[in-house]
Amino acid sequence: MKSRILLEKNTLWKAVLQTSEKALQAGAQFPIPTEYEFIEDAGMWFFVRILASIRKKAEEKQKQQASEIAGTSVNPFLPYDKALYVTDISDSHIALLNKYNVVDHHLLIVTRHFEDQEVLLTISDFEALWACMDEYNSLGFYNGGEAAGASQRHKHLQMVPLPLAPEGPEVPIEPLFTEARFRGIMGTIPAFPFRHVFIRLENDPVDSPYEAARRSFDLYASSLVHLEMTPPDKGPLKRQSAPYCFLLARKWMLLVPRSKEFCDSISINALGFTGALLVRNKEQMDLLKEHGPMNVLRSVGTPI
Repeated sequence: MKSRILLEKNTLWKAVLQTSEKALQAGAQFPIPTEYEFIEDAGMWFFVRILASIRKKAEEKQKQQASEIAGTSVNPFLPYDKALYVTDISDSHIALLNKYNVVDHHLLIVTRHFEDQEVLLTISDFEALWACMDEYNSLGFYNGGEAAGASQRHKHLQMVPLPLAPEGPEVPIEPLFTEARFRGIMGTIPAFPFRHVFIRLENDPVDSPYEAARRSFDLYASSLVHLEMTPPDKGPLKRQSAPYCFLLARKWMLLVPRSKEFCDSISINALGFTGALLVRNKEQMDLLKEHGPMNVLRSVGTPI
């Protein structure tokens, strides 16, 4: 069933900026400062951020874990913090700011009612995502389950503005796209030493968010089948058969099955597969350089 889009065109970016300013003034949002460097590996430059401090987020995570152990788990999206509310997207989704953002203007696209993060994406999810991506050049992504880097059980897609890094291509892996090999629409990137599907979106997908949602939902389902994973139905919600990361830009999409969240102590979420990585401290940066960024991704993916 088609969702009703409530987001008024050409309003999202202004709403994000205004809400960010108010949330910062109110002490409701806690941007995490980072430094960064580029690491060359596998024919590309990985963009690696190192956190300056995550004390506040770590404290909240500990409280959340304690409440789960006590059987009183808290859902930060039901109810959501009104200071982080950006706008209504559709009759099924709202937009919230990421409370602890590393990337500026990091948006969460959250279901109004509880759905588990391990439930497969629906056409309504894609409609909400494309309604937002129609507003400005951005990257949508989804961490399908805890092993894929999801930190909350309530279903939420995420969106960040492009480019991801202050210099270079829109996403660090972009130089690898020219080497992609295709069988029909299903492609692979030879430099990726793990199972994945890469698809180019040839037409301008934001002529109509509804049409873009239908096409990308079908390609998402086909990618899961290609990787021998359970696809969604267009009706009832269905649970995923394995964890995965999914990324969607205006001109391409990427789906990567996951085996685990961590390589040593380094957590990897969907953005890692764009070549944008995050480490907590110098020790993790040293580990990343020792292993090599592409080997880190290989270790948390699934073998070819």
